Amino acid sequence: MVGASLAYMLSSTDLTIAIIESYPVESDEQPSFDARTTALSNGSRQILTALGLWDDLAAQATLIRSIHVSESGRFGRASISAEELALPAMGYVVANRAIGRELWRRLRLSPRVHLISPAQVSSLQTQPDCARLTMSHEGCDRVVQAKLVVAADGANSLIRSQAGVALNRHDYEQTAIVTSVSPGVFHAHVAYERFTAEGPLAVLPQADGRCVVILTVTPAVAKQVMNLPEKEFLALVQDRFGWRLGEFTGLGRRDAYALALTAAKQSTGPRLALIGSAAQGLHPIAGQGFNLGLRDAATLAEVLSDALSDQHSDLGVESVLNHYAQWRQADRRALISFTDGLVRLFKSALAPVRFGRTLGLLAFDVSLSAKSALAGLSRGFSTVQPRLARGLDLRGQPKS
Repeated sequence: MVGASLAYMLSSTDLTIAIIESYPVESDEQPSFDARTTALSNGSRQILTALGLWDDLAAQATLIRSIHVSESGRFGRASISAEELALPAMGYVVANRAIGRELWRRLRLSPRVHLISPAQVSSLQTQPDCARLTMSHEGCDRVVQAKLVVAADGANSLIRSQAGVALNRHDYEQTAIVTSVSPGVFHAHVAYERFTAEGPLAVLPQADGRCVVILTVTPAVAKQVMNLPEKEFLALVQDRFGWRLGEFTGLGRRDAYALALTAAKQSTGPRLALIGSAAQGLHPIAGQGFNLGLRDAATLAEVLSDALSDQHSDLGVESVLNHYAQWRQADRRALISFTDGLVRLFKSALAPVRFGRTLGLLAFDVSLSAKSALAGLSRGFSTVQPRLARGLDLRGQPKS
């Protein structure tokens, strides 16, 4: 989703853009635009609004009016609502397929965007004046030459590996099982994050009254849990979550994803920029992965647009890439540390840590300033926001 978003951002410039996609467009097998949902922050909604995408997505989005956080077996809990912060919503839950359909529809209409799909990249070679990608497309080998390559091919990025960009990886030894359920009580647009000894459990509001469930288990039991009969799986979720939403029924399709923190040691390379999960893959505990990646895309789009305006004929030179890397550094580091720290904090079984968590949740629940600071995550940690995140177009003009 991040790569397609960047391509659409740049489609308003004079650049010629090629998207190399390994799956047929709109294929059910496409891992970005699958049955999962994404929790969009207010900052991401602002970017999508500036791009003219939000009006078409809003009708398919479920707003989050409040967030409820609790820990199983402890009395500490906290809630944060859009009303108390004078916000229209805490965020929005949107199906990935809905985002994908709208992006592909618009990209097809752009004369400057060329879609090469399905294609499998086999190698990346960089030269002083260009980069060359070798790929298999329609049964033939093909080479694409460009001034700049943007890697948006996920946490296991082939392009990043080919470029020799080192990666830090921490295995959380957790598997997320994503599905949907029908609650016995209307969700009232509340998102729940519940921490248990077995791992966190998120329940997000969805359209037509259903809820998205993200259940975290250990890899050792993931296969067994995936194969549980519907009744037993629902009982497991119910036991961890409780009865705030009544009885869960109507289990949807289950998908499993191994959880790890991945962070490229640098977000650029020779004639290369990394965005989204190719740059950093986060635990879903705070729902910030796509939002962080979208800010990568908005920042890179602005850097490239400004370079064009400054008559740069070569957008892959070190000075342009350094500008992008330096701008993204603070946001990347801070959000990676925040998410990873949250996972480690709630994973600890030490009694003093558990007691501290309880006090922390209780203190957070009565602190409006703390809640305002947490809501600020939607804008990231950069001191200067990209223009799209401020409701402007890439040239700095208000969106008409």
